[in-house]
Amino acid sequence: MNISLLLEMAAEAGADRIALVCDGKRWTYGDLLAAARGAFELIQECNAEYVALLDESSEAAVIGLFGAALAGVPYCPLNYRLADEDLAALLGRIAPALVVGDEERVARIAGDQGHTVLSREDFALKAQGTVPADDSREYDPGEGVAVQLFTSGTTAAPKAAILRHSNLLGYILGSVEFASAGESDAALVVVPPYHIAGISALMSSIYAGRRIVMLPSFSPKGWLNLVEQEAVTNAFVVPTMLGRIIDAFDKAPETNVSSLRAIAYGGGKMPLEVITKALDRFPGAGFTNAYGLTETSSTIALLGPEDHRAALESDNPKVRARLTSLGQPLPTVEIEIRDEDGNILGPNEAGEIYVRGDQVSGEYKGKSALVEGGWFPTRDAGFIDEDGYLFLSGRADDVIVRGGENMSPGEIEDVLLTHPAIADACACAVPSVEWGEAVGVALVLREDHAIPREAELRELVRARLRSSRVPEKIVFVKELPYNEMGKLLRREVKKIIS
Repeated sequence: MNISLLLEMAAEAGADRIALVCDGKRWTYGDLLAAARGAFELIQECNAEYVALLDESSEAAVIGLFGAALAGVPYCPLNYRLADEDLAALLGRIAPALVVGDEERVARIAGDQGHTVLSREDFALKAQGTVPADDSREYDPGEGVAVQLFTSGTTAAPKAAILRHSNLLGYILGSVEFASAGESDAALVVVPPYHIAGISALMSSIYAGRRIVMLPSFSPKGWLNLVEQEAVTNAFVVPTMLGRIIDAFDKAPETNVSSLRAIAYGGGKMPLEVITKALDRFPGAGFTNAYGLTETSSTIALLGPEDHRAALESDNPKVRARLTSLGQPLPTVEIEIRDEDGNILGPNEAGEIYVRGDQVSGEYKGKSALVEGGWFPTRDAGFIDEDGYLFLSGRADDVIVRGGENMSPGEIEDVLLTHPAIADACACAVPSVEWGEAVGVALVLREDHAIPREAELRELVRARLRSSRVPEKIVFVKELPYNEMGKLLRREVKKIIS
């Protein structure tokens, strides 16, 4: 089954219903379906083996995604923030492609690779103006690859993560009810188009029949303005975005955000202070923490609105701690915690997170990462408590090994963040002659606070955890490095500390 069925069903249910708002232009579901079918013709004409998007979010992302699906070629949105050399290498791996976006840049860095390049505007106009040559046109059945996303490649060349139609449909059909959105429901999408959260947000809203409101380039003021202007009801943000939105709202509290009913977040660790403030500033919105990965077609665990409110209002430390959890697995997936030898661990035992289900691909071009039984090792470290709540403690590769003892950076950071002078914290391994590795921390100071004594910070960690977790090296920085999805770039912090 082809993912284009999602758009076809939405158009059949309400062809004249507004599906997309971007830069002031409105598209109906009928418009988008016709344009996707027109894009199919363009793809066929240029014999493209991929459809690549090299641009911010726009109508081209929707038309490209479903046009590629109809044509049976992978949709491959690219990170336009990459350096020329890195981007040229990725373009070379998908040649020949129909590339939508920055014509000048593609010509300059990959002009000899055989791509067909169209600007966003030309692509949308040509897709709209191209009528399928035959009403009985047969489209791809959807048995192959729907989306190819390149991983960040922080330690090696980026891997091409493969998501098949069956994976993406497994997620959407298992988590979204068809045509469940009302006429006034509107979802604000600001996630980059080359991230799985951006793709799943489009598909989820289309299947639900929700109006998609796109903000191509994020700014907190722009986000708040669109919420007010379009009466946005649903939104997805990353933690760094939410923190900036709260700051902007505090400066302009007259902004009308009363339409907001649901705010989901994910992509990085949410600071307790930020989510607590958000629950206070947006009391009419239900908050959901959505945890997932590219290789799992987006979300595999959720901490829902009721859990957020219950944790916020509870005096029980155990219940309160759920505000920092990832919630519980979706009914359509299984999650296990395993040790380094692959043994399944019990409640509250930390190890690597494994996941299995129809939406889980665990596939890279030319290679499957699945292990026996169809399980995918996420490389995320965490544990599940006795009530079934999943907690993340970082990447498995980020574990600090001090004298043979494995330590989670997250637990050290959480303690340091309880100090009134510390606004942000990152713990990572630093070389140690005696222990092999020791704990180093980079800290961000709050405004109008003096730098605390190192002895005071070390004693705080010693008292709450134990002596092995005490930082050997402490540095203060103006800010910590995050990527556009709010993920802490721990590798960059290591360079600062080491």
